[in-house]
Amino acid sequence: MNTPGLIDVHAHFTTPHYIEAAKAAGHVRPDGMPETYWPRWTAEEHLAFMDEAGIAKAMLSLSSPGAHFGDDLAARRLSREINEFCAQTVRDHPDRFGQFATLPLPDVEGALTELAYSFDELGADGVALLSNHAGIRLADERLTPVLAELDRRAAVVLLHPTTCPGHEALSSGRPQPMIEFLFETARTVIDFILSGAATRFPRIRLIVPHLGGVLPLLAERVEAFRTISGEPADRVTVTDMLGRFFYDLAGMPSNQQITALTAIAAPDRLLYGSDYAWTRRDLALHLLTSLDSTLAAEHENWRSLTTHNAESLLPHAPRNGAWPEVQGGATVKSGRTR
Repeated sequence: MNTPGLIDVHAHFTTPHYIEAAKAAGHVRPDGMPETYWPRWTAEEHLAFMDEAGIAKAMLSLSSPGAHFGDDLAARRLSREINEFCAQTVRDHPDRFGQFATLPLPDVEGALTELAYSFDELGADGVALLSNHAGIRLADERLTPVLAELDRRAAVVLLHPTTCPGHEALSSGRPQPMIEFLFETARTVIDFILSGAATRFPRIRLIVPHLGGVLPLLAERVEAFRTISGEPADRVTVTDMLGRFFYDLAGMPSNQQITALTAIAAPDRLLYGSDYAWTRRDLALHLLTSLDSTLAAEHENWRSLTTHNAESLLPHAPRNGAWPEVQGGATVKSGRTR
């Protein structure tokens, strides 16, 4: 039976040379995970996972730790290599994969060059930015030229957490993805709002990962402290600003998380994310099934909903239900509305 497929906005790849470069730079245990956790990605294995999961198209991006390991020139070369590899994968499978490009931040000059090349020559669908680049967060004034260009292009930006300076004290020796990544995402997004950058660059279409992390729980608290500090009463609230972003459902969905997320995100802001290949195949399939149950009360047809949202967001998305249909897919239970 043919069933319309999901659109996965949070999907990752690696290359052998990228893993070698990251390990040589000291990332043997990626973000505190075991060395064996480095995924050896292939398009064929990813497509097999997508077929089983009922995913029609996956937007490929590089995950943490990114491509800049301290040397600007090396980062530019590695980013170009990664982006050209990803673009070739998309050309080989244009109906199944899309691309969120890698930028060699915090090298701003190199990032602007790579941004233009990725959009204008490779046809990228957006970019993936880390929550901090060598400690420099999204709203830092040093990154203003990059944000301005992304805003000019009304670019889709997938935010992804990464290890931050001082993580040893924050994580108590535990892997950063366990707890710290959720707070790291919140630090960057709240700073993006409170700094005024989110207001100055309103055309950036930001995707916040992992159901927003702890952001839904912090919105009212942050707003209260803004009041204490004497900010104008007619300002746009933190909750209102959070409502302008998009949120992917990658991670460990639970009823509590879903309920919290609905406090800041309207249904048209939800997107599906698998986190494959950093989230292993079996776990990614299990989490997809979990979404079917946890989202049932709020959004019975959540698959159709998130696919419709992704179609509206992505610049190269076909319209009128033109995404390829997926054969089988034991976890698929609902169709799309378009």
